[in-house]
Amino acid sequence: MKPIISASECMSESAGPRPPVLLDVRWKLGGPHGLPDYGAGHIPGAVFVDLETELSGPAGSGGRHPLPDPAEFGAVMRRAGVGRDSSVVVYDGGQGWAAARAWWLLRWTGHRDVRVLDGGLAAWTGELSKETPAPAEGDFAPEPGALPLLDADGAAAMARSGLLLDARAAERYRGEVEPIDRVGGHIPGAVSAPTAGNVTADGRFLPAERLVSRFSELGAAEGGAGVGVYCGSGVSGAHEVLALEIAGFTAALYAGSWSQWSADGSRPVATGPDPQ
Repeated sequence: MKPIISASECMSESAGPRPPVLLDVRWKLGGPHGLPDYGAGHIPGAVFVDLETELSGPAGSGGRHPLPDPAEFGAVMRRAGVGRDSSVVVYDGGQGWAAARAWWLLRWTGHRDVRVLDGGLAAWTGELSKETPAPAEGDFAPEPGALPLLDADGAAAMARSGLLLDARAAERYRGEVEPIDRVGGHIPGAVSAPTAGNVTADGRFLPAERLVSRFSELGAAEGGAGVGVYCGSGVSGAHEVLALEIAGFTAALYAGSWSQWSADGSRPVATGPDPQ
């Protein structure tokens, strides 16, 4: 199953006999909160899910957006109406990062039928609703481990023996600017691969063949060494994992990402355009 769905396909499925569960995960780094936008208008039937409190655990040693407790995440998904056999579509405002985070979490915890609305709400041409739905409780039970996950040591090893992609903007990779974390730069050996290179100007993913070309040029190879991804705090990195899946590559996410790595003064830091 493709991990993305077009707005027209989503509209058709929503009107069909087995409509998908819709999750609205609008979020922007640094705010404002997405709930007011949700209240002003959302895809009919969509349930709002908060990235900061429901798709992340408390910030701390695990980074700025550590993974949520699986049991708590499962409870959030059940309240949103997600069942074991539900078809799920997640969307955000159009950037795709938050939707990809929800997609990754559902896939990581074992849900097999989840897709991201390509282009987000900006691509939706149907009517919007201000009504807050009250879906029937779902029966989804998380079983973590269905997608590969890296810790800091695993990311360091991937940078040495495989391909570790840094999904942040290139200037943050080079260490020229660092607006959030303790220090700028990148994990030694990581290759710069900003998420902006995964999409067109309107936020839709590039065709699969172009993504294959992009990631192949960066060093990914079918049947070759493993691929890992990190970003600032595990959000935009999920977008890169999604793009890699569209291209046919399986990638591991370093969820703690630079926010965890850079907070540990014992971890080495590289700067400049060269991976090392």
